[in-house]
Amino acid sequence: MTGWPPPEDVDVVVNTHVHYDHVGWNTRRDGDGWVPTFPNAQYLIPRADKEYFDPRNHSLAPERREGNRLMYADSIAPVLSRATLWEASHRIDANLTLESAPGHTPGSSLLRLQSGTDRAVFVGDLVHSPVQMVAPEHNSCFCEDPADAVATRRRVLGRAADLGELVIPAHFAGSGVMEASRYGEGFAVTRRS
Repeated sequence: MTGWPPPEDVDVVVNTHVHYDHVGWNTRRDGDGWVPTFPNAQYLIPRADKEYFDPRNHSLAPERREGNRLMYADSIAPVLSRATLWEASHRIDANLTLESAPGHTPGSSLLRLQSGTDRAVFVGDLVHSPVQMVAPEHNSCFCEDPADAVATRRRVLGRAADLGELVIPAHFAGSGVMEASRYGEGFAVTRRS
């Protein structure tokens, strides 16, 4: 891929939560094992998700699938020596802050960007579909705690509407950037490019 820095130049990797599709780039296959894809990076992982998905903590999620164990073994365990496990919030720099946003997973988080008066919130999997903005009471089938997911979605989207933050979900088609405004019990959506 042209235009991307080499993996050795990446200094921070943010995992908004520990699900397959958000941690798979953490590592790469090297012979018979897994090694960090970004060997000089600090990996930021929500402590609650590390604990929840760690197969040694079966009592936290007894229904855990075999796939979760494998995902942890190949995408989380190999980077733990380079990881910062954070709780509640974590400031990356003057403009970027991670915040806890539980529900989708116990440690789900979002990334806030503020530069002067410009604001954006990268919501990870807090919102999987535009329907969840219009009707925030709807969850995806992957939400570990549906009630928390709804409460967090309402709180985060409400703040975005009130402060004029751009909302940037992980799974929307196209640029995925949008603005939210309050509309009844949900939020109206305006796409941005």
